[in-house]
Amino acid sequence: MHSSSPQPPLPPARRPSARTLGLSLALVSAVAFGGSGTAAKPLIEAGLSPLHVVWLRVTGAAVVLLPLAYRHRDAFRRRPKLLIGFGLLAVAGVQACYFASISRIPVGVALLIEYLGPLLLLVYVKFVQRKPVSRAAAIGAGVAVTGLACVVEFWHGLAFDTLGVLFGLGAACCQVGYFVLADAAKQGKEQVDPMAVSAFGLLVGAVALTVFTRPWTADWSLLGGDVTMNGHVLPALLPAAWMVLVATVLAYLTGVVSVQFLSPPVAGVVANLEAVVATVTAWFLLGETLGPAQLTGGLLVLAGAFAAQTSRPAEAALPEPVPAEPRRRLTSR
Repeated sequence: MHSSSPQPPLPPARRPSARTLGLSLALVSAVAFGGSGTAAKPLIEAGLSPLHVVWLRVTGAAVVLLPLAYRHRDAFRRRPKLLIGFGLLAVAGVQACYFASISRIPVGVALLIEYLGPLLLLVYVKFVQRKPVSRAAAIGAGVAVTGLACVVEFWHGLAFDTLGVLFGLGAACCQVGYFVLADAAKQGKEQVDPMAVSAFGLLVGAVALTVFTRPWTADWSLLGGDVTMNGHVLPALLPAAWMVLVATVLAYLTGVVSVQFLSPPVAGVVANLEAVVATVTAWFLLGETLGPAQLTGGLLVLAGAFAAQTSRPAEAALPEPVPAEPRRRLTSR
């Protein structure tokens, strides 16, 4: 009988790094957010106004997350300003400013202005928070915004309306608030669970949008009927449920959690993929074709997101070395 040499132990399974997890969640969030317009369009074509569709989206998500809000109710007592600010800026502010913008300027132009947010976020981090910004993140943001300009083909609507542009910039600033406040939730001694940030943010946003949109004036009986999507008839509740559960609940939860593992600038650049996803889903589900410029722009957005995710925080200046004190002879007491 031959004795066999002991086999070396198997290496432990490698866990995904925090950065990999953060990028994966940011990608899921961008994909989920990107499908909101495709789900909303059949409802709008059936007779609901865009603002009422937004109210349905945010309020439905807030109701779904009520158990989470109750479970983390102490978070509102500890950080009320952060959670109210997130609801007003990252939820109600983005939606209200964006829809006010598209009521005055072309959708593509409004979308491009809103997604100047990642560039504004870099400016905020660099000059307001006075934190270092890596060159890769800055280059990635610039490439992504250039690609986004091609995706939305903004040159088809250059008749700018000053107020519409200002509303678009307001949406971009509110988008900056989304990443800054989500990042602030993990800072300090009173850290807030990202689930609580999403749940209370949507609750606050729903209350604010209720005042702004007056939902009692809508004909909600439309949800009991059918809608048409690219020639196919389906129950109106199907796109409504997708818009609430996937494009809002899943999108906000994964987006806020991703910022816990990534720097806000990197998460902001990855969020630009939302516009690409929105365009591609509209291509497949609504029959809206893509041109060469849009395809090229999509590749540029992907390249920009890839460049940003390879960035590392710039190294802070190292302190001057302190000269070592001369050794003292040890003496016994």
